[in-house]
Amino acid sequence: QVQLVESGGGLVQAGGSLRLSCAASGGTFSYYSMGWFRQAPGKEREFAAGISSGDGNTGYADSVKGRFNISRDNAKNTVYLKMNSLKTEDTAVYYCAAARTYYTNYVPKDYDYWGQGTQVTVSS
Repeated sequence: QVQLVESGGGLVQAGGSLRLSCAASGGTFSYYSMGWFRQAPGKEREFAAGISSGDGNTGYADSVKGRFNISRDNAKNTVYLKMNSLKTEDTAVYYCAAARTYYTNYVPKDYDYWGQGTQVTVSS
């Protein structure tokens, strides 16, 4: 059983930056592909970024490409999401997720474990 704990959310002005962290425990972190999803009020949970367990390959939603960067530190059992040039439409609860697979996964159903989420609010 893998436990995931997100941190780093908060309130930021448009154009600003935040770095989210997700600390994993209870499993062999390097075996898991990791993802960041987000869910705004009244909307479905959507993929933001992912990183594979095997070769560290990354994938991004078009809406965040060029602004967000996902990375992982297997020695620290942590995955990060650096968010730059934030927009008001980035406001959402951000969730970290883990999948026992080699490749990057893009849909929620492919993930096995989820964190509790961290709120990101971008003001205009």
